This record gives sequence, C-alpha cells and structure tokens, in this order.
Amino acid sequence: MKTNDSYADAPITEITPQLTEGKAAVLGFQHLLAMYSGDVIVPLLIGGFLHFTAAQMTYLVSIDIFMCGIATLLQIRTTPLTGIGLPVVLGCAIQSVQPLERIGGGLGITAMYGAIIASGLFVILVAGLFSKIRGLFPPIVTGSIITVIGFTLIPVAFEDIGGGNPAAQSYGDPKNLLVGLVTVAVIVFINVWARGFMRSIAVLIGILVGTGIAALLGMVSFTPVLQASWFHFPRPFYFGVPTFNLSAILTMIMVTLTTMIESTGVFFALGDLVGKEITQTDLKRGYRAEGVAAILGGIFNTFPYSTFSENVGVLQLSGVKSRKPLYYAAGFLILLGLLPKAGAMATIIPSSVLGGAMLVMFGIVGIQGVRILQKVNFNQTKDILISALSIGMGLGSTVDPQIYRALPQACQMLLTNGIVVASITAVVLNLLFNGYDSSR
Repeated sequence: MKTNDSYADAPITEITPQLTEGKAAVLGFQHLLAMYSGDVIVPLLIGGFLHFTAAQMTYLVSIDIFMCGIATLLQIRTTPLTGIGLPVVLGCAIQSVQPLERIGGGLGITAMYGAIIASGLFVILVAGLFSKIRGLFPPIVTGSIITVIGFTLIPVAFEDIGGGNPAAQSYGDPKNLLVGLVTVAVIVFINVWARGFMRSIAVLIGILVGTGIAALLGMVSFTPVLQASWFHFPRPFYFGVPTFNLSAILTMIMVTLTTMIESTGVFFALGDLVGKEITQTDLKRGYRAEGVAAILGGIFNTFPYSTFSENVGVLQLSGVKSRKPLYYAAGFLILLGLLPKAGAMATIIPSSVLGGAMLVMFGIVGIQGVRILQKVNFNQTKDILISALSIGMGLGSTVDPQIYRALPQACQMLLTNGIVVASITAVVLNLLFNGYDSSR
C-alpha cells in the first residue's frame, strides 16, 4: 500500500514519463472543461428558480466557480484533518438542486444558506462515524439511491427544454423544443462517434452548439456579459446573513448523507485507479474536506460541494494519475471565478439548451445507479422489494409532493424530496431484511 506521502504526484503512466508544467496545465484545463458545464448548471437552475436578476446570476455563477477551485484544493491537499489526497475535482452536488429550490422558495434564500452551513458542520462532526458504517450502503442501497437521484431530476430537464417557466406564454415554443433537441443530438453524436478528449467534453460542446443556434434564432442576449465588470472579490453573505430553520437543516442533512454515499463510491474508484488503498482515515479526511467546503459555500452564498465522478473518466482517458494537473485545474477555477464576465457568459445560455444537456446528464446518472444494481442478486424477493419500494417512494414523492400537504411543514420539507425519501426507505428496508454488512 502506498502512503499519502509516497503517492503525492508520483503515479504517472509510462506514456508520459515526465509531466512538465505545460502538460500539467493542459491536463488541468481538460479537467476543468469536463466538469464546467455540469457545475454551472446548479447555480443557473437555482438562481433561475429563485428569479435572480442578471447581476445576481453573474455573481452566483462566478463565486460558485471560485469556490469549486477552493473546494478542490481542500480535497487534493492532505492535512491532518482534511483532504483525501487523490486527483479529484469538486463541484456543486446536483442532488441538492431540488431541495435547495424548495427551501429557498418556501423559507427564503437566507434559510437555504443557513441549512448549507449546518449540513457542512454536520459532515465534519460525523465524518469519523460515517467512515466506519460502510456496511449500511451495499449496492442494493447505493444503486437505488443513485437511480432516484438521476430520474427524479428528469422532470426538471423537461421543464427547462420547454422554456423553464410553465406559466410563461412562450413555454413550449417550437424554438425552445428545437434548440433543446439539437443540444441532445450533438451530445449523443459526439459520445457515439467522437474519440478521446472530444468525447469527454461532449456536454460542453452540445451546450455551445445549442446556444449558438439559439443566438441565431434571437433567443440570446449578451447584455449580462456587457454589463458585468471585469474583476471582483468574493463577498461573505452577499445575499444576506444566513438564518437557521430546523426543517431546512434536516432536509439538507439528509441530502448531504446521500452525497457522502456517492463520494464514497468515487473515492474507492479513484483508489483503484491510482493504486492506493483507501483507509478509514482517508475517508474521514475526504468527508471533512467536503464539510468545510459546504460551510464556506454557505458563508459566500454558493452551494454544497461533492466529488465529481465525471473526472474519474478524464483520469482514465489521459492515463495521468498525478495530482499536479488538479492543482492547475483548481487555480484556473479560482481565476475564472474572479472574472465576472466569464461568469456572465454562462448566464446567457437559454433554459432549453440547459434542459437538453440535463436530460442526457441526469439520464446517465440514473443508468449509473442501474449498473450498480446489476451487482445485486435479484433472485431474492427481499432485494427486489428494497429496490422497488425505495425507487417507487422516491419517484412518487417527486411526482406528487402534494400528497404530504396535510402534514407539518417540517415533515413536508423532508418527504417532498424524493432523494431523501428513497435513501431512508432503502437503508431501513435493507437493515430490516439483510442486516448490517460487516464485511464492507
């Protein structure tokens, strides 16, 4: 087993026996491109749902990009308390979109950021315990949860393809449907027929092509870019001082637990890739880094952050398993986050284009969950029931949240989040039917 110190930046494929600074910078930019589109979607979705102005959206996207760089540094640089020390990139947790929209829309944006800070503190406090209870999350549980994460977000993608606001007169306009369909088609074409680096940035290319066509159709305004300043510094509590609501905090804690489960899988996948055994100590440091990043996200009014699984594919593609490119990626993200015009560029992307990209991305997340479930022996009725009920409860709570309208608000906040409902159902049923898996 390699220690963190011996691992450092050492494992480099024989194809690139020496990693120069220039090559490391190019590889770092590749990591940035692979995660950029998936990351900016989160602030665009939440900011759009909360009806942010163009200036607010520009700030939100820019500071989110900046915080992605900070969060990545926290994770790749090991300290006695934080950092798993693997070549990872951190970005906004996509599963937090729906619950944050519900919190922000129902209780206000300050309650949203208070819940993010509290959930980050929770992660730091339970990191040690969570690293010891992997037996709660066998494939039947993680597969069901990840399946629900993907499929419960599909309606969001469809709504955005239509224009983003069902109440708007332009909702469902043929132009919206056209650019959404073109975005999907470009992403599919590149994934099927392109090779190498082009395939790894298929979503980004799809968004660029879709936005270009939308611009030709008169659906894009460059006013936010022209009005944005060239440079700014992050400001704590830009949208207001956080407030702390118990139901909102409990909701975000449940979402954070699902994020920790997902990150655990990515940590082990990366460990296998770079030839490093992942210990409980590594897991604790990895969880704590994400907790600190969430607290900073709440302070600077962005979002919780988690390890991006997309970048595992970039590592496999390049064959370079060093952390050095990731330091460059983090640096690029921080630099872009200080340039509001770069952030404003993301805000001009039409909702229908984002919807097309999300349809593909969220569908793939759901299928990843299905692939994990392939490891399960479904000859046993109890495993069929665990998966069927957890997925059914998760999707049902998402499709018809009004079923809980007679319950107290705190219960509604938890139960109207399909991801939370699926997670609770899967863990409880698995413990009831299969017990605790001490071999994990």
